Amino acid sequence: MIEIKTRAQLEAMRAAGLVVARTLAAVVDHVKVGVTTAELDELAEQTIRDAGAIPSFKGYNGFPASICASVNEQIVHGIPSSKQVLAEGDLISIDCGAILDGWHGDSAVSVGVGTLSPADQKLSDATRESMLAGIKAALAGGRLTDISFAIETAAVEASERDGVEYGIVADYGGHGIGTKMHMDPFLPNYGKPGKGPRLKPGMAIAIEPMLSLGTDDSVELEDGWTVVTADGTRAAHWEHSVAITEEGPWVLTAPEE
Repeated sequence: MIEIKTRAQLEAMRAAGLVVARTLAAVVDHVKVGVTTAELDELAEQTIRDAGAIPSFKGYNGFPASICASVNEQIVHGIPSSKQVLAEGDLISIDCGAILDGWHGDSAVSVGVGTLSPADQKLSDATRESMLAGIKAALAGGRLTDISFAIETAAVEASERDGVEYGIVADYGGHGIGTKMHMDPFLPNYGKPGKGPRLKPGMAIAIEPMLSLGTDDSVELEDGWTVVTADGTRAAHWEHSVAITEEGPWVLTAPEE
């Protein structure tokens, strides 16, 4: 069963989403050469707890941190570390979740450390564009894979525009969200439209494409968490939690402005 929320419950999720948005803004502002991913994690946890919320990730199936910090070839689930020192030109995705009054928010951004190479900037931009296309397709009355198809179409269009065959990372995708961080349905980042469950007002889905500069294959490292591209190429990851409403998609983790 896919969880259906009332308007009041979606508003509670929006409050959690704002905690996530403010936390990501604080962390992104602290992304600089010489900073460690452990420092970013400490800042995130403090920001979340200062808001009266709880980090979703910390302790989740044993995950040891409050954010996932995935650098360069790391796609998702990178564990923050005092040994991971950010360097000029690194591409880092920061994934953050918070629980407020029992409701979850989940969002991710990819940013450069200093100045990104043109190729890496285009990769991040293409991933964000794919996410935005998926959000626009999150319409009541549609089907789940309408979102998948919109993400894939945007990625292919970006590939043609940029002259790069972006890999749409397989085996990972979006998910339902609400009283738990990961819920049904699983959302693939590619596929034919018109399949899967009907999108109904009150559903909430985390839409999160992951693109690479090469393969769509990935490998999980021995730490049991960090996922990297199989060919070592760089990857980007963008995510928003989105509610399905009669008026259209409501981005629950969007910044206030």
